[in-house]
Amino acid sequence: MDSKIRRMAILASLGMILLVSLLVLYTNGGMGGGGTPAKTPQPQTKDTEEGQGGQGNAGSNGVVNGQIGDDLSAFLRDDTFFDPEKNPVLEAAKDNAARLSMVVTSVEKDLRIQIVDMQGELVTGESFLVKLEGLGEYKDLDKDGIIYVGDLPAGEYRVELLPLEGYRMPANETKVRVKDKVEYVAIDDISLLILTEADIDVAAEDTAVADAVADADKTEIQQLQKTTGGSRVGIDVSKWNGNIDWDRVKNAGVEFAIIRAGYRGSVTGSLVEDSCFTANMRGAAASGVPVGVYFFTQAVNEVEAVEEASAVLELIREYDLDYPVFIDTEGAGGNGRADNLDVDTRTLVCEAFCRTIANAGYTAGVYASRNWYNNNLHVENLENYCIWLAEYRHAPLYQGFYHMWQYTSKGAIDGIEGNVDMNISYLQIQ
Repeated sequence: MDSKIRRMAILASLGMILLVSLLVLYTNGGMGGGGTPAKTPQPQTKDTEEGQGGQGNAGSNGVVNGQIGDDLSAFLRDDTFFDPEKNPVLEAAKDNAARLSMVVTSVEKDLRIQIVDMQGELVTGESFLVKLEGLGEYKDLDKDGIIYVGDLPAGEYRVELLPLEGYRMPANETKVRVKDKVEYVAIDDISLLILTEADIDVAAEDTAVADAVADADKTEIQQLQKTTGGSRVGIDVSKWNGNIDWDRVKNAGVEFAIIRAGYRGSVTGSLVEDSCFTANMRGAAASGVPVGVYFFTQAVNEVEAVEEASAVLELIREYDLDYPVFIDTEGAGGNGRADNLDVDTRTLVCEAFCRTIANAGYTAGVYASRNWYNNNLHVENLENYCIWLAEYRHAPLYQGFYHMWQYTSKGAIDGIEGNVDMNISYLQIQ
């Protein structure tokens, strides 16, 4: 009796297992994942019905026809099997990638509108449109992410970035005050305008010509001079001096260095960082050589001079300076954008640069040759700033007062290959 009950129990269990298996097979064949109905099975063909051993053959649509559950990969062809959910993190990232904002600044009766992404980088390659309330629309014609509007009356303006497919525009208009006069303060986010030499045609843009060379004579001293009293001997360098061994320079007797931070392009007017600026600043600091900096100008008005000063202030932000920040005013081969400025305008450019530097807490100065000071500048308007004279002879003929003297461009110093500019400073540096 016990044996009979045991057999009945076993049979009942097997029946339950078979029932569950049939239900699973039915569910896989007739329902999609998550309870979503699958596509309606195609009617079996005659060939399928007469298939060998009832196993079923592949139909023209690639689906094996036969018993429900025979094709375990059917869900891969079921468009409704999966129910994808949007990842909120990824969706937010996509949204931010397309979200734009504007940086709007004014120096004098103008507006510079810079279109940036969420990382603060300029967005280039698009013809953005902005609308100034009451004035109309302005287009980014060169697709550089910057729209400049000049000759504006002073006052408050609302700036709107108009819709462009593929981007999320600022929700609100930007309010900005157009200044009536130059205030000689650093421009916010000038870093967006500073390019590297990889971005420009260097041969066309970096074309400074030392006017002092033409004024040199056979008395030019080409060795590092020995100084007495409060004077010091130093050098000025740029990318043209190549890789510098600053330890050897320091050991050779150099007491300071004026390092080129950058220049404005002679053709396009782009603001460009000297390709060796960072290496020179860090190398000089590591070797204990006191430094100042200079910037070759091609500004044609006060607004551009403030831009140049702002660029320098941005570049030197992480460094300590012992010597001034100079504007280098000289020719650019005759075809430079600033070569034909009149004396009044060129003097205003130098003043605007120096005032902006001084307002930021640094000592400012002007570099030029004797001929340049005498013929192209109102030096009396620059007396509040450090005068750096370039004149290549045994003793300068320049009659004005100067704080530094560049006495040769053909010096030689251990640690630098080729010629190097040499200077004497009469500044009282602690």
